[in-house]
Amino acid sequence: MARIVGYIAASLDGFIAAADESLEWLTPKYDALNEGSGEGTYASFIAGIRTTVMGRTTYEWIRAHGSPSPYPDKRTIVVTSTPIADLPPEVEIWHDGVDKLVAHLRALDDGPVWMVGGGRLQMAFLERDALDEIEIFVMPEIIGGGYPMFPATGLKRTPRLLSAGPLKMGCVRLRYAFD
Repeated sequence: MARIVGYIAASLDGFIAAADESLEWLTPKYDALNEGSGEGTYASFIAGIRTTVMGRTTYEWIRAHGSPSPYPDKRTIVVTSTPIADLPPEVEIWHDGVDKLVAHLRALDDGPVWMVGGGRLQMAFLERDALDEIEIFVMPEIIGGGYPMFPATGLKRTPRLLSAGPLKMGCVRLRYAFD
């Protein structure tokens, strides 16, 4: 059974992208995600992932910023209800709903699944108790609005803190489990 994990950066005021979808606030701090060579680095994290799942908005953002195939060496599933033109062969469309997607992902046995980007899809998984763990990189930036890390849905959960630690440039890494 595959573990489903999140790995995401957020501003200090809880946003994953500015209102204009910009990540300019994150770019200067991006090196903090790659600090060191062990656990918690992006390189270490992505090396262990076999499947990526993202919503249409995240996929379109990645394509608009120069990558038709965000993770060419990974199975990539894009959750959307409408077709996407010019899909690379390793990218598949999922339109059968989140409940069936959770069951499909749990049935995989070739490695962890990463919920990439968007807060809406991660929240849909949280609402179904289908997100096992999340690493959040809090960046010391207040951006004043944009796309929230977790959209307000009324969900209440108390994750268990696995680890917390400072990184360079004032960034903080938090790792939680949802038991």
